[in-house]
Amino acid sequence: MKRIITVLIAGLVILSACKNKSDQKISQIDASVTQANAFNNLFMDTAAVTQFIAQQKLSEADALHIRSFYNRRNFQYAWFDSDGLTEQARSFWNLSSYKSDSVNQNQALEKEMKKLMAEDSLAINAADTKSLQTELTLTHYFIGFMNREYNGNKAVVKDLENFIPRKKADLLSLADSFANEKNANQAYEEANQSFKLLKDQLPKYISIVKAGGWPAVPADEKVFSKLSTPNPAFASVKKRLNISGELSAADTSAVYDSALSNAVKVFQTSVGITPDGKLTKRTLEELNVPAKKRLEQILINLDRMRWLPEGENGPLIVTNIPEFKLYVYEGNKEAFNMNVVVGKEGHSTVIFTGKLNQVVFAPYWNLPESIVRKEILPAMNRNSNYLASHNMEIVENGSVPRIRQKPGGNNSLGKVKFLFPNEFDIYFHDTPAKSLFNKDQRSYSHGCIRLSDPVKMANYLLKDDAEWPATRIDSAMNGQKEKTVVLPKAVPVLITYYTAWVGADGKLNFRDDIYLHDAAVAKKMFTTVAM
Repeated sequence: MKRIITVLIAGLVILSACKNKSDQKISQIDASVTQANAFNNLFMDTAAVTQFIAQQKLSEADALHIRSFYNRRNFQYAWFDSDGLTEQARSFWNLSSYKSDSVNQNQALEKEMKKLMAEDSLAINAADTKSLQTELTLTHYFIGFMNREYNGNKAVVKDLENFIPRKKADLLSLADSFANEKNANQAYEEANQSFKLLKDQLPKYISIVKAGGWPAVPADEKVFSKLSTPNPAFASVKKRLNISGELSAADTSAVYDSALSNAVKVFQTSVGITPDGKLTKRTLEELNVPAKKRLEQILINLDRMRWLPEGENGPLIVTNIPEFKLYVYEGNKEAFNMNVVVGKEGHSTVIFTGKLNQVVFAPYWNLPESIVRKEILPAMNRNSNYLASHNMEIVENGSVPRIRQKPGGNNSLGKVKFLFPNEFDIYFHDTPAKSLFNKDQRSYSHGCIRLSDPVKMANYLLKDDAEWPATRIDSAMNGQKEKTVVLPKAVPVLITYYTAWVGADGKLNFRDDIYLHDAAVAKKMFTTVAM
């Protein structure tokens, strides 16, 4: 995946620079936003905004921004729905955390957001005064953050109001509007080539959907078992791939030929399947994903791309969870990439930003309490020798004892781990389970991210440290004593969730929505969701 680092509100800044203060008028209440069509399903009492402004003694400018912001939303929440924090809230907070070196964080808000970010879902209702206070405080912080980050430029009120989604929309209407909207997206496209490349796919997919999509192909792989025998089903696959562009020439023949084999391989690569040209069950499932669903993915991921921090000249590590891939960049140039294993269902890898500042050789694995309680204690009850046989020891007794696994070849963290401190206790690490990296689907961990080539990562991070040549790194990794090396300069880490993007080869990629984040956003974004 190409580096997709952009400016959060670049468009607003450029637009605002062209407008004067007289343009900044308060928006009227938009009564067309209702419970039935709202993006989020929580609404506040109109008096809440007035009370917050008075309690916080906000400036006239901030008060105008906040009143206008919620008037335009008809007092719909921007950062919460009934399940807790919205994706936009998490994305904005990740951005602000990434930029924390240059922003004075609101410490009370930071403490509350850390708690909220650690929860997959929460039951929230309109009577929850704490969530209401956090909602309004986060909006105030959002406005202040932009003013600070963009050198005091005042974002035009209506531009700011439009940035956070307000209402559901028809899929094609939203796609048409997005594709044809020149001014509002121009700055994003100038700042972020990847955003532009994905947006450029909209006209093609809009046309496909308006024309009725593509035909379904037979879902039973047994239909395609005899590749040397002419079969009408091959013609249906050719038509399907011709519409989406993998097969350039229209072909209605019923034979499996080299052109079809190559087209299938291109398609398989674009959806994360090892390209072998075979019409397997999973390949057929991907071929039968409706065009409407693909258009939804493009729109959802374009919205996500707006929230990434701006790029820097130094190194950057990006992990895209649905792609099961990690990239290391030097400025805008990719240095290398590698396969990764991410969290399985129920142990999802969290989307966040961090700064990698420690390499730990021959690490202990301090088992999380949840794993000790759910997995280790039952195993100990069945087998009294369980801890010794797994090179584990009890560090501290209690109702749930603290247990760690000693360094060594069978340690679950392998021979090295890479820390970027965060409240989720997620980090990169080696693993003795190397075979998992050969699978197309790689969601098997308890939430941390396993690296297929940790040796390369260790050598890269320490390449400028004369005290850590490759020979010493190898010795430390294979030692029996834990050794921590603090990097002189931390490396930014972005953990992202993109199920649609344009790769370095110019090809559009799609991946499965493994944590159902797309599904949750689609229900809020579109009036009717594709099945």
